[in-house]
Amino acid sequence: MKRLAVEQLGSIPSGLYTPIEHALNESAIRAGTPGARRTELASLLTLRQHSATYVMRFRQQVAQGFDDFRALRIRHRGDLPMGLVAENQLEFHLSGQRLAEAIDQRYSRPLEMMEGRLEALANALDVPHISNPIGASRLAGAFIETFRDAELSESLRPMMFRQYEQELARVLGDLYGRVNTLLATAGYGMVETSSRPKQAPATPAPAAPEDRTAASDAQILAEFNQLRDMLHVWREGLVQGEPLTAENAPQRTLPPRRELRVDEVVSVASLLQSEPPDVFARALAGSGLLGDAIRDHLSDGARRLGINPDQTRLSVAEEDAIDLVAMLFESLFRTHSLLDRARRLYARLVLPYVKVALTDHSLFASREHPARRLLDAITEACEGNSAATPQDRELLERAAAVAQRIVADYNEDLAIFELAHTELDALLTQQRRRVELQEERAAKAAFGRERLSDARARADEIVNHRLRAQPLTQAVGDFLSTPWRHHLVQTLLREGQDAERHAEALMLGDALVVVDEFASDNRGRAVADRLVTLQSAIVQCLASSGLDDSASEHGLAGLVHSLAWPDVTRRVHQLMPVNTPHEDEAGEERRLWLAGGTATIAHDPALAERMRRLLPGEWVRITDAQGEAIAAKVAWVSPLTSRMLLVNRRGIRVLVASAEELAALAAQGRVSVEAERTPFDEAMRQVRHRLGRVAGRC
Repeated sequence: MKRLAVEQLGSIPSGLYTPIEHALNESAIRAGTPGARRTELASLLTLRQHSATYVMRFRQQVAQGFDDFRALRIRHRGDLPMGLVAENQLEFHLSGQRLAEAIDQRYSRPLEMMEGRLEALANALDVPHISNPIGASRLAGAFIETFRDAELSESLRPMMFRQYEQELARVLGDLYGRVNTLLATAGYGMVETSSRPKQAPATPAPAAPEDRTAASDAQILAEFNQLRDMLHVWREGLVQGEPLTAENAPQRTLPPRRELRVDEVVSVASLLQSEPPDVFARALAGSGLLGDAIRDHLSDGARRLGINPDQTRLSVAEEDAIDLVAMLFESLFRTHSLLDRARRLYARLVLPYVKVALTDHSLFASREHPARRLLDAITEACEGNSAATPQDRELLERAAAVAQRIVADYNEDLAIFELAHTELDALLTQQRRRVELQEERAAKAAFGRERLSDARARADEIVNHRLRAQPLTQAVGDFLSTPWRHHLVQTLLREGQDAERHAEALMLGDALVVVDEFASDNRGRAVADRLVTLQSAIVQCLASSGLDDSASEHGLAGLVHSLAWPDVTRRVHQLMPVNTPHEDEAGEERRLWLAGGTATIAHDPALAERMRRLLPGEWVRITDAQGEAIAAKVAWVSPLTSRMLLVNRRGIRVLVASAEELAALAAQGRVSVEAERTPFDEAMRQVRHRLGRVAGRC
């Protein structure tokens, strides 16, 4: 720890001067007085000239903190000099206190974890526990002691403190993580710090959310015990007095032998943990049962440690741990869209999770278990991730690095899982924001298509009503069915049904029908007057279809020419279907197996009602046309059609469907609304269902 701290922190004082010098020069240039910062620059030059001295003094201060912790240099009270503090030194110390508070606030979680581990280390060394050698107060004190005799002006001092804090921010996160990992790997777990004040017993209060969570965990623990009962029935090979089929048979039966102790199995797993996980990757690929692969690998490792597998066997609890971890990982690959590139990553984690399951049964009972949260984070990073974008590639690489870190550093201290989760979750937080933006874009696109479809349907109804009402010339019929229809759609989308502009568009269509009737009666003067009055509106209507002034004038001329002949052929017209970009998207929608958004398909009304109660943020499990299971979230419910937009964990649209369509898919076994929110919970639900089906308890 001392070596790491001195290496990473030791050069910080030498890096303070250049950024401050640049800031001073820029400030002087902005102020228009280049010589205004001459005093501060001169002081900075003096500090730079003595840089080597300050670096050495700072390194000594950092190293001294570790010597003090080990009680190699304990100062007696009589050794401490006493005296008054000068006013400028008092301000220096106050700045140091503010710095310590900022560091303590920014790194509160890793510092709290380190404090507990350092107390355990102090107890092991049988020395009194003093402050953290690289804690906030120590780092602030090291800076103050390093520059205690430096001449710092009132304007330069805060700049030095700010730059020191920025330089610390570059290294402290990594340093604290490595020190915590080093302590955890060495076996120093967190203990309750004796110096922390004990809280008085609280008076009884109504059940808080934490109480409800505890009750929920108790329920999960009861379910876990039931799960073990089903697992025992499954393993013993009997279900309600009948032998199991070959498909559901247990993975093996063992003759009576000496039961291995948990520490022996953990030692074997630790020996094998860093070896290539090829055997587990092949099992997850479907070439064999993962539970068999784990047992065979442990048997081989036991032989290498001098434990004869022919004379020993796993205990029931150890069998449970292996089977549950194997089923957990198999279920994750069955129920989540994990691509081939993720298989080796998960294979690396098999033995560490076997070790966790052997030593800590709360892995399957507590939703806040650090190993459980880490597996959820890794699955969130990997599910459906094809590395198509730089952000997705970074997520995969970080998840792989986290898995490798677990393999390298896990030594029965769960803190490594918590640290790894914190590291990965920081990147996932950015990813979740990108996913939210992707969901918003998908919802806006879906809503835009629905509004367009609704506007076209309304416009078609209006146009058809005019076309069928009476015989019209070809020119008027064409005008109403094409440019006027498009103009109606535009006004509906932009202005709304009750807008004045939409009313004017309706009046134009009705007026043209009247003009056509005047023309058929040979009322030339009335036709001419009306066309003059409508000229501006007709040109605007044609322009809304994308025609320029020349084309609009040409279209108007064609309309006038047609209406100038009273005996021209007239007939009742029919609006022809128009191929639009929206309708061309039907192929894409069908690829997403969208049935059309209507309630006319065969469905179970009760199921449809259940689907209708789904709210944004709820998760379902969907099986696509290729048989692949997908976790999908209800991202948006249309205010127009009540159709639901479902997206995957990357925020990409996977389905847009009505409640009736979802009910039809559920009847086919392709939609399940009982999905859990987190991957671990969903995988365990599938494990319970699998064992319950075998044991006849579903």
